[in-house]
Order: sequence, then C-alpha cells, then structure tokens
Amino acid sequence: MNKLLIPFLLLPSFACFSDETKIVRVVDGDTVIISAPFLPKPLKPTIPLRIDGVDTPEKGKRAHCKSEAVLGEEASAFTKDLVSHAKTIDIIIKGEDKYFRLLGDVLLDGKSLKDSLLEKGFAHVYHGEKKQSWCEQ
Repeated sequence: MNKLLIPFLLLPSFACFSDETKIVRVVDGDTVIISAPFLPKPLKPTIPLRIDGVDTPEKGKRAHCKSEAVLGEEASAFTKDLVSHAKTIDIIIKGEDKYFRLLGDVLLDGKSLKDSLLEKGFAHVYHGEKKQSWCEQ
C-alpha cells in the first residue's frame, strides 16, 4: 500500500503558525487537529498535531484496561475544556516524531497544554521510548 507523507521538511524546525491556523478538533488528551490552509490541493487542509514530550492515556478500544479508558476520556475532556475556554491560542510546531507525525505544543492563554496535562496528572513525560502503563497505577 502506498502512503503519501506530507513533506514536513518544508516547515521550519521551529515555527509558530499564523492567525489563520486554528484548532479544528480535539482528538484526545495529547492530539489536536489543526487547520492547515497552506497545504496544496488535493491534500486535506488539516493536520494532526501531537503534543511533544507527553503521552496521555488512550480511550475507547485503544485503552489497555478500563481505568486507562476512563482516564483517557477525562484527559480528552480536560483538553477540550481548556481549548474551548481559551481566549488566545498559539500553535507551536517543533518537528515530527519517528512516525512522521507533527509534534508541537499549544499555548492556551499563554500556558502550555503540555504543562497543564502534566500538572493535572493526565500525562506522563514521553519522548518516543517505551510508554509507561496507565493500568498499573
């Protein structure tokens, strides 16, 4: 199966998107979909942005146990709440991960989403190594 990889090499290694770029949807605690009006057609004008440096619990069928699923829903709700109530949202792109996913952070009223997730216990520090289990807590 052929896959189309978006050439993130075209993006600067550290970029802050313009006011045109918005959060379209929250996928889960550590992933949002951002608008990407700069992408050429026929590419979809949105890109998933994974919050760099953290891992939140999975939800639904991706969760490894019931407690992870519950925490995953709570982490998602937390992120949605912060995004929906923020007066200012700045999207910072830092690069891509080993799976070529876009990595960055979101500043909500000047505060890092990454830091907020860690402070509330909805995230573990994660930099691509083996993930910590959310089921053994």
